[in-house]
Amino acid sequence: MTIRAILFDKDGTLIDFAATWVPVVKALAVEFANGHQPTADELLAIAGYDAARGSFRGGSVWAGGTSRDLVAAWRPGAAIAEIDEATRFVDDFCKAHATASAVPVADLEPLFRDLKADGLKLGIATNDSAHTARKTAQRLGVDHLFDRILGYDSVANAKPAPDMALDFCAALSLKPETIAVVGDNIHDIEMARAAGAGLAIGVLSGNSSHDELAPHADHVIASVADLPRLLVHLRKG
Repeated sequence: MTIRAILFDKDGTLIDFAATWVPVVKALAVEFANGHQPTADELLAIAGYDAARGSFRGGSVWAGGTSRDLVAAWRPGAAIAEIDEATRFVDDFCKAHATASAVPVADLEPLFRDLKADGLKLGIATNDSAHTARKTAQRLGVDHLFDRILGYDSVANAKPAPDMALDFCAALSLKPETIAVVGDNIHDIEMARAAGAGLAIGVLSGNSSHDELAPHADHVIASVADLPRLLVHLRKG
C-alpha cells in the first residue's frame, strides 16, 4: 500500500476540541436561550456537553455533527426556513469566535511542512463550515500547506458520508486507496471506510477513547504528532 495523501479532521484532531469549542458553544447556547442560563445549560447537554468532564462526548451532536444538526437538536420541529436561518447564524457565530479561540494540539507547521516534503498531499475534511476551517488554518499559519480544505457545506453529504474524501481524491487525481484519513471520532473512520480509503487512523487528542476507536480504525495514535513515526513504521512493512 502506498499512501500519497492524508486527509485530516479538524476539531479534536488538529485543534484542541475542549479548549477551542467549549467557550464558543457555551456562548452560543446563551444566545439561543435568550440569556436564560438554565435553558442554555439544557441546550449544552443536548449538544453533548458533559459538565463533569468539561468536554463534549464523542459522537455527540457537536462532537460529530454539523451546525445544521445542532440547530435541529436545539429547535426540534422548526420550519426549514427557520432552521436555514439559524444555521447561518451558527456558522457566522463560529466563524467570528472559534477561529480566535483555536488551540492546536501540537506544533502543526513543522509537522505539515515535513509531510509535504515527503511528497504527501494534505487536506482537511471537517463537519464545520469550510470558511471557518480555512480561517482557522490561516490563524494557525498552516493554510498554505493544505491542498484542499472541505467543510460540511462543500459537499452534498457531511461525514460519515464519503463525499468529502471522494471530493478530495477527485480534485487531486488520487485513488481512494492511496489516502489516509485521520480523525478523532467514529464518523471520521466511517467516512474513510465508505470512501474506500487505504488507511483509517484514529487519534486520542479529541473526544473518543482508545476503546471506542480501536475496533474501527486501522491504527490509533495519541495525536497527529505521532503520525510521522507511524508512517515510517508502515513503510518498513
